[in-house]
Order: sequence, then C-alpha cells, then structure tokens
Amino acid sequence: MYTYDTLSEAVNDLKKRGFSLDFNLDENCLVCHPHKLDIKDFEIVEVHRFEGNTDPADEAVIYAIESADGLKGVLVNGYGISADTMGADMAMKLQIHRS
Repeated sequence: MYTYDTLSEAVNDLKKRGFSLDFNLDENCLVCHPHKLDIKDFEIVEVHRFEGNTDPADEAVIYAIESADGLKGVLVNGYGISADTMGADMAMKLQIHRS
C-alpha cells in the first residue's frame, strides 16, 4: 500500500511506476487521445484521496487505472463541489473505489 502527502507526490510516483497516461472523464468513459476506454475496459488498481486544509476546492482524488489491453494511467478528479460531471455508470464505478 502506497501513501502520499501530496497530490503531486502521488502523480509523480504513479508515473514512475508506469501509470504514464493522463485520463479525462467523458460521461461514461475515460479518454486519453487517441485512447477511449468504456467502463468495462478498465480497472481501478489504486485510489488516493487528498483533502484541502483550508479550501474545499483543493480536495481531489487520484485513480491509478489499468485497461484490459495494458494501458496504464491516472485520473485526477475533484470531489464534492469540484467533481467533474460524469454519467451515472461512471459515478458508480468510481464511488465503489472511494471508500
């Protein structure tokens, strides 16, 4: 189990460990041009949550993602009021791994 003090420390270490792609949310899939992963095409292998000490906008969660065909990357998203808009299926998949 890995633990990190800052979001940037987590991103840097995950990239060193091969999670080199930067994924973005797009409704019910992840995108990193030219790749597009549907919900069934990836697994979340690690989750790290960071809380802002004074500003709720600083709250974020980072997901280490691995696809069925071997693509590895990270998804950084806010949570609470700063969370990105996503489809219900994606919200359910990400919610399962937040606790």
